[in-house]
Amino acid sequence: MYFTDRGIEELDDRRGDEQVSVAWLAERLRDYVDEHPEAESTIDNLATWLARLDDDDEDEDLYDDPGARADTPGAAGSGPESVE
Repeated sequence: MYFTDRGIEELDDRRGDEQVSVAWLAERLRDYVDEHPEAESTIDNLATWLARLDDDDEDEDLYDDPGARADTPGAAGSGPESVE
């Protein structure tokens, strides 16, 4: 299990039965970036990934910004740490 999975598991446990609109989610992501501006690139990448999830052709366009990869999982030195 990755350390970041803890938050995902908590989200699923606490709110997994709820239904929300994409507009609601987008507003929560904006709120998060307002409170944590250092996470802007990561949140933007997540939002773009979610927006393009069904568009197989556009996956490569997500990383047009060379600096965007530094905040993504799997990038050298920035991936989640494994927790046992």
